[in-house]
Amino acid sequence: MPRRSHEPAARETRCSIGRALEIIGDRWNLLILREALNGETRYSEFRDRLHVASDVLTQRLGVLVEGGVLEKRPYREAGARSRMAYHLTPAGRELVVLFGALQQWGDQHCPHPDGPLVRRGSRTSGHTLRVAFVDEQGKEAPLDDVDLGAPVTDGSARPVA
Repeated sequence: MPRRSHEPAARETRCSIGRALEIIGDRWNLLILREALNGETRYSEFRDRLHVASDVLTQRLGVLVEGGVLEKRPYREAGARSRMAYHLTPAGRELVVLFGALQQWGDQHCPHPDGPLVRRGSRTSGHTLRVAFVDEQGKEAPLDDVDLGAPVTDGSARPVA
C-alpha cells in the first residue's frame, strides 16, 4: 500500500494533538465522522448527506480507515454487487467526546439565532449532558484548573507548545 502524505508527520511527532489531527483534523474527515456517529455507514449516504466530491470522499475515508477510526465491512443488497460499508471502530466511537465538546463550544460561543439544532443527552436517563474534565475521583475540574501540559508521572512528557 502506498504511504500517505500524513504518515511521517503522524509517526514522528510526540504531540498527541498533532498525531490526532493528522487523522481527524481535516474538515471533511470531521464531517464524515459526524455522520458516522449519527449512524451512517455507506459511501452513498456520506456523499449524499455531505455533498462531497467522490474523489475527496474516497481519499478521506481511506485516511480514516488507515487511522483506525473507521473499518470497512462488506455488505450486499439483494440483486446488487457487494459493496463496502464504513463502521466506527471503538476508537472512532470514543470521538463522541470530541464532537460533544465541539457542539458544546459552538452552542456557547457561536450560537445560531434560532438556538441549538440538537442537544447532548443521555439515552438511558434522558438528561441533558455536558462535556467536562473529571479527575480519578469523579470530581469535575474547572477549566481554568486544566493543564494540558502536565507531566506524566514518570516525567517523560513535555508541555504542549
